[in-house]
Amino acid sequence: MPATKPELLLPVGNIESLYAAIEGGADAIYLGLKGFNARGRAANFTESQLAAICKLAAKHHVKVYVTLNIVVKNSELADVLDTLQFLSEQPIAGVIIQDWGVFSLMQRYFPKLVAHASTQMANHNSVGANHCQRIGFKRVVLARELTFNELKLLQQHTKIETEVFVHGALCYSISGFCQFSSYLGGAGANRGLCTQPCRRFYNCQGQKRTFFSMKDNQLIDKIKDLAQMGVSSLKVEGRLKSGEYVYTVAQAYRKVLDGEMISDSVDDLSRPKTQWFMGRSIAESIADNPNTGLLIGKVTDCHDGTIIFTTNIELAKGNRLRVRTDADTDQNAFVLDNFRVVDGLCTAKGFRGTATAGTDIYLTAYRSQKFGTELPITASRAPRMPLALKKDITQRLRKQLSINAKPATIVRIDNLDWLQCQSLMKADIVIVSLPTLQWQNLLNANIQDKRLQQKIWIELPQFVSETKIGQIRKFCDAFAKKGFNRFVLSHLSQSELLPPQSRFATNELVYAYNDAAAVWLVQQGAEWFVSPVENEYENLLTGVCRNIVVPVYFRPRLFVSRMPVKMTANLFADERKNRYTRHRVNGLTVITPNQPVCITQYANKLRGKGFGRFLIDLSFENPDNNRLTHLLKLLATSEGIQGTSAFNFKKGLR
Repeated sequence: MPATKPELLLPVGNIESLYAAIEGGADAIYLGLKGFNARGRAANFTESQLAAICKLAAKHHVKVYVTLNIVVKNSELADVLDTLQFLSEQPIAGVIIQDWGVFSLMQRYFPKLVAHASTQMANHNSVGANHCQRIGFKRVVLARELTFNELKLLQQHTKIETEVFVHGALCYSISGFCQFSSYLGGAGANRGLCTQPCRRFYNCQGQKRTFFSMKDNQLIDKIKDLAQMGVSSLKVEGRLKSGEYVYTVAQAYRKVLDGEMISDSVDDLSRPKTQWFMGRSIAESIADNPNTGLLIGKVTDCHDGTIIFTTNIELAKGNRLRVRTDADTDQNAFVLDNFRVVDGLCTAKGFRGTATAGTDIYLTAYRSQKFGTELPITASRAPRMPLALKKDITQRLRKQLSINAKPATIVRIDNLDWLQCQSLMKADIVIVSLPTLQWQNLLNANIQDKRLQQKIWIELPQFVSETKIGQIRKFCDAFAKKGFNRFVLSHLSQSELLPPQSRFATNELVYAYNDAAAVWLVQQGAEWFVSPVENEYENLLTGVCRNIVVPVYFRPRLFVSRMPVKMTANLFADERKNRYTRHRVNGLTVITPNQPVCITQYANKLRGKGFGRFLIDLSFENPDNNRLTHLLKLLATSEGIQGTSAFNFKKGLR
């Protein structure tokens, strides 16, 4: 271990897990308030509770970090200012954020608050880390998809504090890039309301499996290596987990950090474990079973509040069990109280759910330890930002955003054959989004019509490995020399890769979900920026910004992952018969719905409200001049396409 040990950072989603984290040996904890955090389903805390937690944590020399790590709607900016005002007067060690608007407000009006870049910001290389440090972040929570070598190289090329997830649940999609939950019902992962579509069953050529359900992360035998690299903080996922889980995991990692010898496995009653990209193989990182807990047997009978099941372990009063059903509801979880076990068969009374013979049953918590459930709260009125200052901030935002947008039709293509389509000349801007392996083809392309060349903007990849930074930078230089000096960034830090005098815009992955974020992007030099695809009409209307580009036709990237999946075909369906396609793009697995999103029928309505910049995304479609002509006509006449989806545009994003 180096002279300075990494910090052990534990999740706190309720009061019980707060005490468990402290007793388990946490150096720091992270938690969310009732709003604006990426674990909306956790109990979370009131402002009065946070004040009490800070006092309790200080007594035990434990740091407190607060998560404010979701994207924020325009209508919520006033409440965000009040929250930041309150946090600025608390003895917290940092605020974990995702939203560029929240960051810009912190920088300008609450400079004493320490900013940590959430993993939702998808920082996966030293360019991202160094960019964060340059603009004012103290720490970056790194993407979970890094290999051991990538992380080692990253650490050698950055001085900012780094935080690495070492234990807990994994998302199939790269954090910040998942749109699946949002697409299915408006419960956005970037809003803290993920419904976990990656844990669901899907059908592919008659095979029904959880193709995207990840095993749980466990890097306990990598701790010494991470410490030697200079990682600042070792983070455990689990704000939805019990106090028992938090304590068990904390104790295991605490012992390793303190030099004690323990096994290389943690008995946390969660899913099977993987080291994912940090290990030697990723092939077995998908879990065949999405359930948490230890499988202990099967149900043999269930009637009149009594459940009978086989068991292969010794059970105790207070153990928490769960019966797995297709609905997987909470009513099928229960605590053992009145029960008896005879010859490997347990009969338990007081079961309120339903279960059929043959159904699996899991042990999900031993409940052998008790933790505190009360906080010494002193009632006090939380400070609020003065109304006059709020009004002044709003007026400043209005002054910095143009009300009238210069109309523009933007078309994205992912195949060079689209350049042969005559209708492309009707676009004002053409985003060329090619796999990096095809960039040389664009450099070699003979584009005779110079008007078309002047329309082209090169889009940079969503994920740039630490080992590919030099290659991307060289290509950007080559593009600029060829006359392509206009770039579309998929990550704001990619501006650091561009040669001098380059022009840039940002795509929908650089979230401009509110006016404060729009102002920030303009200040950073973005000439234009694309609205997130999960955005809603009401949020667009509530804001002042009208220069934002509104996607009106596209196939949303529901999952974007480095993790390949074992499917016999690229086409598959969910249990509601919705159909999807798997793609491999730039080394990533991308999942899109077969049904495109189309809101061209709302074009005139948007124009009437001052919006005039629209994006037609032709990615994942075969080049077809007639198709493009038709889409351009629909946009001009404000007509839609029957059988397409409107995503969240009208139903809203929660």
